[in-house]
Amino acid sequence: MSNHSHSNGTMLKPGRIGLVVIYLAFAAVVFRTFAIEENRPLLSWYIGFELAYLILFTAILLVPNLSDWLKHFCLMLQSAIVLYALSWRPEFDFLVVLFLILTYPVSLFFTGRIRWFWIFSLVLLTSGSLIFHLGVIRGLALSLTTMAAEIVIPAFIIVNHEIEQAKVKSQDLVRELQETHEQLQLYADKIEDLAAVQERNRLARELHDTVSQLIFGINLTTRSTQLLLEKDPDRVREQLNRLQAMTTDALAQLRSLISELRPPQNPENV
Repeated sequence: MSNHSHSNGTMLKPGRIGLVVIYLAFAAVVFRTFAIEENRPLLSWYIGFELAYLILFTAILLVPNLSDWLKHFCLMLQSAIVLYALSWRPEFDFLVVLFLILTYPVSLFFTGRIRWFWIFSLVLLTSGSLIFHLGVIRGLALSLTTMAAEIVIPAFIIVNHEIEQAKVKSQDLVRELQETHEQLQLYADKIEDLAAVQERNRLARELHDTVSQLIFGINLTTRSTQLLLEKDPDRVREQLNRLQAMTTDALAQLRSLISELRPPQNPENV
């Protein structure tokens, strides 16, 4: 029986497979009614009761947003129909299957204590009606299977719904984790870009603070050497040596900055 929850999470929606099974069970009761020869004198009454039961049952399923008191009223009326039909011919014991069918809407549209109150009430109606009419031993013998099904089927519906809820929650959790991973990846990319900008700014400052000053010094020294060629040629060699040292230092600084600009090599490719 497949069931899907409404958005409010408190009411279940009838599944297609579940509806097929329930209506097949009702059809089996109707066919059994036609098949028993002893019921022929009262056949029209039985069919009328079963038709009224079916209308109420379908109304609850088609209009699940009915107020709670209307749902309780319909369930009580359906239970009364079954009890009245049983009182005519208690040997027609398979009518208690109609009590079993009522556990389906009870499981769908009620929760908590109200749900289990109705389930155990239907169990008591099933056993109590047959015991009242047929005696304790025969009544219990004929009702035990139906009573067990009246507990097992709602439990199955509830557990199935909880499993589907758990699946939905797990899917939501996976989706949230994926979104979080994507956000973290974006943050990581932004941090990496910011780190690259900061590194470029640092290299620019070093370039300005070191190499630019060295080149400026080289320019001044070159100018002073040109002047010394005219006034004091003996000091030109000293100035040229100084220019060479400054040029070597500037080249070393440039190589250092260029090596820092290169991307790190993969050790596997070295």
